[in-house]
Amino acid sequence: MGQLLYGSPPEVFEVDDRTLAHVEVVILAKLRRNENFAVTLERTGGGLSTIWVSTASTLQLRFDGEQHPINRAWLETLIDSANTPAGMKVEAYPPDGPA
Repeated sequence: MGQLLYGSPPEVFEVDDRTLAHVEVVILAKLRRNENFAVTLERTGGGLSTIWVSTASTLQLRFDGEQHPINRAWLETLIDSANTPAGMKVEAYPPDGPA
């Protein structure tokens, strides 16, 4: 289980490594283009939090295990959601994820 740390002091979001690898690709691509966006994540213990990601954000991604291959179809789904006014909603990697 990986972690996404946001802010200072950081709020910690537990995210499985496979999902976090996909989220990392989206975040880096958006920030490379100087595109700010919202990300909604599940909180440990229940509920949701929405964070604002920009080049000024204090953000760290921690992976617990090995690197996972990127599923192009699911990555495109996350990118499409990140490009909406509501922002990217991060959910666990689909158990029977798209091919």
